[in-house]
Amino acid sequence: MVDRDVNDGVTVGAAAELVGVTVRTLHHWDEIGLASPSVRTTAGYRHYTEADLQRLHRIVAYREAGLGLDAVREVLDDATAEIGATLREQRSQLAERIHDLQQLDQRLERMSEAHERGILLSDEAQSETFGPDWDAPRSRQARTVWGDSPQWAQFAERSASRTREQWQSLSAAMSTLQRDLGDALDRGVIPGSPGANALVERHREVFSNFFPLTRQMQVCLGRMFESDPGFSAHYDGIRAGLASWFRQSIDESARTYGIDPDTATWH
Repeated sequence: MVDRDVNDGVTVGAAAELVGVTVRTLHHWDEIGLASPSVRTTAGYRHYTEADLQRLHRIVAYREAGLGLDAVREVLDDATAEIGATLREQRSQLAERIHDLQQLDQRLERMSEAHERGILLSDEAQSETFGPDWDAPRSRQARTVWGDSPQWAQFAERSASRTREQWQSLSAAMSTLQRDLGDALDRGVIPGSPGANALVERHREVFSNFFPLTRQMQVCLGRMFESDPGFSAHYDGIRAGLASWFRQSIDESARTYGIDPDTATWH
């Protein structure tokens, strides 16, 4: 405890210790006229009286309640100020902040789950959304392969805010594209032709809903569609030979942009 003579007041250091703030804070409150020491000793030092200390304690109390310095000044200095109304307004603002923080917490929780799981739908909901052939457990394994990549982070960030209806819309767009790819193969559309190039561009646009897809990255995906047993079975299940035709179409489209498919890398 700090010894003080109430009549003579206490120094700024002693006052700071008594009310639990820093000397720098007291100097600031003095400079803005919020709370100043009332007496000056014969030696020229400024001291805080008992009344000054009581004001400081009230300032600290209202500051801890969340009031700004201007609001504190109004409460202490304006005889017409309704303290209860000021505090109720503060509570109202606090309730809004709590609501905002709760929503932020929910968004952070979903984003954290998306980084772990990818698609935030149950296995049953995924089957209903993406079709009975969708393999939800296999889709979760994507994190093992891609989890450290910027693309997985981008995918997770978008997935965290995507609703089931939005997933259904995206699934429908992808299904329509794949059906059109199969129809193009049936019609004998040649890789590198305007029709094939348009389909390749559509694929890049639809896929970019997951993460931005460059043309070099698309070439790498085309290779995977043809070489990976799961992907090739999926595309060839739509039309026999579609995986190879689609990979060739992606390669030919890339060449029109000066990209050598044989040396394309994931960037």
